[in-house]
Amino acid sequence: MRQGRWLDRPGPGLALAHGAGSSVAGTYGPILQGLAAHHTVVGIDYPGSGDTPRSTTPLQLDDLADQLVAAAVAEDLDTFALSGYSLGGPVAIRAAVRHPERVTALVLTATFPYRDNRLSLALPIWRKLAESGDRELLAQYLTMMALGADALEAMPAEQLQQAIGFTAASVADGTPEHAELAPRADVRDDLPHIKAPTLVISAIQDWFTSTRLHHQLVDTIPGVQLVEIPTGHLPMVERPEEWQNLITDFLVRHSA
Repeated sequence: MRQGRWLDRPGPGLALAHGAGSSVAGTYGPILQGLAAHHTVVGIDYPGSGDTPRSTTPLQLDDLADQLVAAAVAEDLDTFALSGYSLGGPVAIRAAVRHPERVTALVLTATFPYRDNRLSLALPIWRKLAESGDRELLAQYLTMMALGADALEAMPAEQLQQAIGFTAASVADGTPEHAELAPRADVRDDLPHIKAPTLVISAIQDWFTSTRLHHQLVDTIPGVQLVEIPTGHLPMVERPEEWQNLITDFLVRHSA
């Protein structure tokens, strides 16, 4: 399991759980420098992401959660905040519940506590397209699903094709395994047991993880705070500075 550390100056710990089909750099790349200006930032790439080899067995949520915590501890971080995006949300939630003594705050973006009917339909398509090897078709599907309506319709045809090409080139090899884990990730029973201050960032144009799922997190996690961002599933593409500020402002208020 490859791990990385991004540090401009010493600060409170922050561990990052990235989205399916991506990596730490792919999910958080546009805001990594900004996060590292205030925190000691640690992340792991799931199997099949970045330089981490693909897994030959199904991925397990508990394993990813424990590996993320172990990566932070290996960097001499006794306590730290967690940020989970999309599939990284259940990873971060499970880590917070399994290791409450270490987690100081939790930020969940465009994520879900379990698969609803929309995810039940979307994820198998994503997985089959990834397994097919047709990266362009997969990229077309992901671009359609992940970009918010405002961002998608603002793109001229040439820019849209460029976005599809970039997406096709950046698909993680382990996407089929990530897409297989996502519908099995059910953390509903964990939510009432979260002890850390929690922020849910709801992407209000999200077609993958709906605002209904975001609000289910808010309805169940004790003392949670909700903020909305007018993007689709990709705040790092559509509004990276705003997304970064939402994360850092919350963590500054709840730093250890």
